[in-house]
Amino acid sequence: MKLKRHFIRIKVRRNLIILTAALGIGVVLCTMQSCKKDSSPAKQTLYDSLGGTTKVSDPANSGTMIEKGRLGLRSVVDSAIFVIAADPEINGFFQTLLAEVGSNNLTGFTALSKNLTDFFCVATGAKNFTYGGKNMHDAHDPATNSRMNGKADSGDFDAFVADVVTAAKKNGLSDQLIGQVGVVIYSVKPAVVQK
Repeated sequence: MKLKRHFIRIKVRRNLIILTAALGIGVVLCTMQSCKKDSSPAKQTLYDSLGGTTKVSDPANSGTMIEKGRLGLRSVVDSAIFVIAADPEINGFFQTLLAEVGSNNLTGFTALSKNLTDFFCVATGAKNFTYGGKNMHDAHDPATNSRMNGKADSGDFDAFVADVVTAAKKNGLSDQLIGQVGVVIYSVKPAVVQK
């Protein structure tokens, strides 16, 4: 277990280096853009980089259109839920969800997928969605969320990040985009890590 956490921390550190480099490049590019005298088009959001508002067919809902950015984020979220479910280091936090899915009840999975997708859509700059779930502290505190089985520490958070990176790579996100999504994830670490 300690060796696995050590390797996870190495992965997280590598991802932080990628994240830092992506942020540095972004700052340089933004600085260069602000030095130009001509007016430039509206700033592209991370949501735009993930596919934006272009409508595509929703593979999960026949005959329905979905924004490409939302579809991409939902795909990563759903993959991450499955990666986490298979990760014995942190899947214990989600025993209620795993029991439901094991008995073919997908209600909790669907709600979690929607809430996380909404959260990431809003956090990456989407304009057409709102996040209506619990704040990050309450969502990860068993005292306010009966679906959580315990409080997370830093190692648990690092394992979660590693699982999200695995899911993002499975869905073809570039290291640069993964780094930018990592900024969003690390922005909530103080609220999620509660022990």
